[in-house]
Amino acid sequence: MENNFKESIDSIFSNFERFIKTETVVGQPIVVGEVTLVPIISVFFGCGAGGGKGSDNKSIDSDGAGGGGGARITPDAIVVIKKGEVSMLPIKSKNNLEALIEMVPEIITKVSMKKEKEEKNQNNKEDEE
Repeated sequence: MENNFKESIDSIFSNFERFIKTETVVGQPIVVGEVTLVPIISVFFGCGAGGGKGSDNKSIDSDGAGGGGGARITPDAIVVIKKGEVSMLPIKSKNNLEALIEMVPEIITKVSMKKEKEEKNQNNKEDEE
């Protein structure tokens, strides 16, 4: 029983160790036109385990063990890099979330303009051939 309990605990902790990595704290940068967005997130995790022995009213002994864990990943902020300037928008603040949402049309416009420019350049190259 005790050996199985120890194996269960070791298994739980080794799996969480593989799950939680440094890259889960800072997300992959997202480049949109001239703006780079880098998500910053918090990772929380917890584990629990227990075991015990007991008997029923017929004096039949038994034992058991169990364990479990969980993780929570929450977005905290977005680092915005625009024209060499770096700013951080905390997501938990309603005003900053609104500011981020207000940036979306500008970002979409820039992406559309960049796409049109690339298509125009591609068409010009094809015309020259």
